[in-house]
Amino acid sequence: MVMVDRLLHCDPVLTETELTIRPDNIMVEDGHLAEIGLLENVAQTCAARMGYINLSSGKEVRVGVIGALRDMEIHARPKVGSTITTRIEVSDEVFGMTLAQAESRCGDTILVSGTIKIALL
Repeated sequence: MVMVDRLLHCDPVLTETELTIRPDNIMVEDGHLAEIGLLENVAQTCAARMGYINLSSGKEVRVGVIGALRDMEIHARPKVGSTITTRIEVSDEVFGMTLAQAESRCGDTILVSGTIKIALL
């Protein structure tokens, strides 16, 4: 399942992606993206960052897994047809682990916020 439509910005610290919620998305429930879909979108934004950085530098793209979610709050669920923007800001990278602050928005509405840790395999 792909939970990122576009990579809007990517540098070593800040990454932004966009996703339009379609009715056939497997993570849609009752006309809204489910909470797990919001978290998966955050994880795939992290993956898009690593993939872009690795491909840009001629390195192999590695698989990553969610190591931890901390203080993750779901504030709202976007409706089908909405476009969400997800932003991650890396605070630390060490020993194949990336720690980042994450936030997804639909317009001015914060959908999810918190910290994600990704481990590269």
